[in-house]
Parts: sequence; C-alpha cells; structure tokens
Amino acid sequence: MTSQVQLDAGVVTRCRRRVHLEHDPGSHDAPKAPPDPTGRQRKADATEHRRAVATSLGRLVGSDLIEIPVDAPTSARERATAEAMRSGVPYIWGAVLPRDEPGGRRGAIDLLVKDDTGYVPVLVVRHKVTDPGRGARTSPVTLPLPTGARVDPLRRVRAQPRDQMRLAHAQRLLQASGFAASGRSTGGVIGMDADVVVWHDLEASTWPGGRSALSEYDARFADRLAVATAAATGAPAMARPSRIVECRSCPWWPVCEQDLRKARDVSLVVRGEDAIALRKAGVDTVDDLAALDPHDKPVIPFVGMLHTDAVVLARAWLRDLTVVRRVEYLDVPRADVEIDVDMESFGDLGAYMWGCLLSGTDVGVEPGYRAFATWEPVPCDDEARSFAEFWTWLADVRRHALERGLTFRAYCYNELAENRWLLGSADRFAGRPGIPAVGEVRSFISSDEWVDLFGIVQQQFLCAHGKGLKTIAPVAGFHWRDPEAGGENSMRWYRDAVGMDGHPPEPAQRRRLLEYNEDDVRATHALRTWMTSDAMADLPFAGDL
Repeated sequence: MTSQVQLDAGVVTRCRRRVHLEHDPGSHDAPKAPPDPTGRQRKADATEHRRAVATSLGRLVGSDLIEIPVDAPTSARERATAEAMRSGVPYIWGAVLPRDEPGGRRGAIDLLVKDDTGYVPVLVVRHKVTDPGRGARTSPVTLPLPTGARVDPLRRVRAQPRDQMRLAHAQRLLQASGFAASGRSTGGVIGMDADVVVWHDLEASTWPGGRSALSEYDARFADRLAVATAAATGAPAMARPSRIVECRSCPWWPVCEQDLRKARDVSLVVRGEDAIALRKAGVDTVDDLAALDPHDKPVIPFVGMLHTDAVVLARAWLRDLTVVRRVEYLDVPRADVEIDVDMESFGDLGAYMWGCLLSGTDVGVEPGYRAFATWEPVPCDDEARSFAEFWTWLADVRRHALERGLTFRAYCYNELAENRWLLGSADRFAGRPGIPAVGEVRSFISSDEWVDLFGIVQQQFLCAHGKGLKTIAPVAGFHWRDPEAGGENSMRWYRDAVGMDGHPPEPAQRRRLLEYNEDDVRATHALRTWMTSDAMADLPFAGDL
C-alpha cells in the first residue's frame, strides 16, 4: 500500500505529538514559537563544517567524488543520486536517496561510499563521536570505507543515538532502492574533529534489551508513520501532548502548552514516562495528583522522582510556588573564605572563561569578581594561559586561607560542566606552565572544598518549575542585568565577541559576556546566602503541604 506521507530521518527522534502537528492540515496556521537564533546558528555551523569536510575529502580522493548540486530541486537531486549510483561513482556527496514510496521514507545523507557490492551511508556531524579509550572501529578519512576499519586503541564510541537512527534511515532507503552494500548493515560518522570515520554495526545488539539500531529504528519509524498518516487523513489522533525536555526548544510548544494548561495535564508537574504511567493509572491532571495521599503506596513505580515528592510538587504548582523546602532545616556548607566559580564554554570546542567571586574573610587577595578569559576563538593555545591563571589564582587563595587557619570552599552550580572542563583542560594542556596535574584537579573536585549548589538544591528543595539557576536565583531575590541572559544566547554573543564569522571582534559583546558571567557567580552567592538566612523560615515546608 502506498503511504500518503513520506517521512525523513528526523521523525524517529522527534516527539510523537510534534509529528502529528506537522502533518495535521488543521494545525498549519497555529501560532508557533519564533525561530531560535542560536538553533539557526548551530545549523549554519553544521553546514559550514560539512562544507569543510567535503572540500577536504575532494582534495583527498579527487575525481572519484562527485557532488549532487545542493541548489537543485529535490526531485532532480534524487535522479542525479540514482544515476551516480547506477554508474558506480565511488564517493557521492550530498546524496538525496530515491524515495521509498511504499515504505513512506524520504531522505538525504551527507556521503555515500561504494564497496565491491554497493553503497554504505556516512554522516558528517559537528559534535564529538568518540571519547578517549579504545574499542571504536575507525578508518582514516583518507580511506572512508568500512573495509578499512580497525579497532582503534585510542578511541571509544561516544553514545550518539540520533546519529545511528539517521544512518539506519539511510540504510533502509538504500535497501529499498537496491543500492545497499551486501552483508551486515553498516554506517559511518565523521565527527567534529574530522580525523577518522567511526563505523557502526547497525545490526549489533547494542541498544537496550538487546535490540539493534536497525530494529529500534524500524519500531520507531513504523510508529511515527502511523501517527503522521492518522494526522494527514483526519483519523483519530494517535499522539496527545505531554511535556518533555524537548518542549523547551520545540516550535510547537505554544500549541501544546495551551492544550496542557487547559487540561491541567499531569505532565506540567511530572514529565516523561512518569506522566504516561500516571495517566494510565487514572491520574490525568495536576489536581488528581495533588489529591493523592503522599504517604500512601505509590500508584505507579515512579522513575524520575519519589511518589511523595510528586504529590507535594503538584500541590506547590496549584499554589504557584516555585520552591518549597524538602527538609525542615537546610544544610549548606559555608567557609571563612569562599569563591563562586562559573565557567563559560563554546560547545565542545573549549572553555574560554573562568569567572570567580571572592568573598569572606580577608586573606590578602582583593575580593570581588574577576575573570580569566581568552578572546581567541576556541579551541586555541591561549586557553592554556587563561586556565593556568585561573587555577593558580584559585590555589593561591586556598593556600592563603589555610596558612591563616581559615576554612575554604569554592562553589558552582551543576558541577558536571565545570568538572568536565577542569579535568579536560588539565589533561589537554598537561605540561604547560601553570597547568595542574589531572590528579591534583581530581583531588580538589572530590574534596569537601568543592561544593555543587545544584546538588544541594536537588536534595533540599522541591522545585515546581525547574531547578535551573535562572529559575531558582530570582526566588532568592537575584536578577540578571541582561534580559536575554542564558547559555544559548551567550553562544551567539561569543561568536561576535571573537569575530568567529569573519567580522571584526566586538568589544561590546565581550563586556556583555563578562557581565553575564559575573551575574552568574553573584547568583550562586546570593542563592547560598539566602539558603542560610532567616528567610528559610518563611519558605513553605513540604511537610506542611
């Protein structure tokens, strides 16, 4: 049976409700969120990265590579790709694969490479696809063929499920058109570093439950195809709105938010699998959840939180309370000498700023805010200098405090990012002047002197509207000076600050980033000061709800 819709690879990693709305003729004119400038920039960066890889590959393989014109109509690109495959072209860049009409598939792939029996898909992405370790199967970009793959002694595969789903989609299109290489289904990925091709066995049992990437893809695609077909034909909707993490960046969120708030849907408090399970148990609304006894046996086996917390959060949401105390008395470690730390990075490319706020007892170092930054586009060698200066200053303050018999602590909000770049910078710049040993950094971040305020908030508060610093700090009375303050926007400011797009660097954007970083560290200072103040007595206690 011919399908009424053809779907690209993106649907298998997309919310089911979004797939419905994208194919529902009645939703075409619904108000959607404005395009995200940062998202647009990421797409532009990815396009530029693919262009660089194509140029480099063209130099390496010469006339063995052809490019499908990107500005041609889609149908013309499909015909050109099919003709190139029939002609046995070794490397086809920018391929648009013949549509699988019966299967409801359409799609493109960055690169097709030919072995003796057919074609294998290769994806080019602007993110890391390996981590230090061993076990990944890689081949050099100079030989982008699975037959040239070997077990890499220096790299292990970084989990990127979306990449494997895109490869599986391309593989099914190749199989449907009769151009797929024989044998096991395989796909390659060229990542941000563009130094090797990482090869994935799409039939290996590497997914939960012993499933393969192909079997996972097949199940997801069949489901999304049914959802889209129902929407396109006016059949009863197969997907209802439910709040998940992806809602924050989805263009359809205004539509779903309106529906969820009108229904007072339980996912406004409890997201993901817990919300689905609650609805199956007859708990459809926030009111239903709030009416449960928090001390009774849970109505479902919660995954994301405790039953008691879910009920209290629902009651807090009904009273429009952002934060309630989970515990009667808060325990926030304090010290004589304190430093609030916030790191700014540009994606996976590098950490360009370490901002610090020194407060507490005088130790002979000027108190207040200071930043250690590089304004050369990362990754760059100047990162080593700024990181070394930051670490040296931090270690000096710590040493001065201990020499005076004073206690010392440094604070951040969500240590995962800071720890990653602390350890990564020490490893990457090992041996440079002022760079600490990895063991020294590891010892510090595992000590009581390094405090993650996010962890404390998670343990001691219940947060009805999220636990992010931008959500919690205003409850403590702190507000950012920049109305657009946020990590995503800071990426855009950074591009302008360093002249990343070929324009002259903008000093005003550097000042903006410094002010933003300073507000971030002052926010953590304000938060822990508030958490150890008498104001906690006036904050609602979960036990009272």
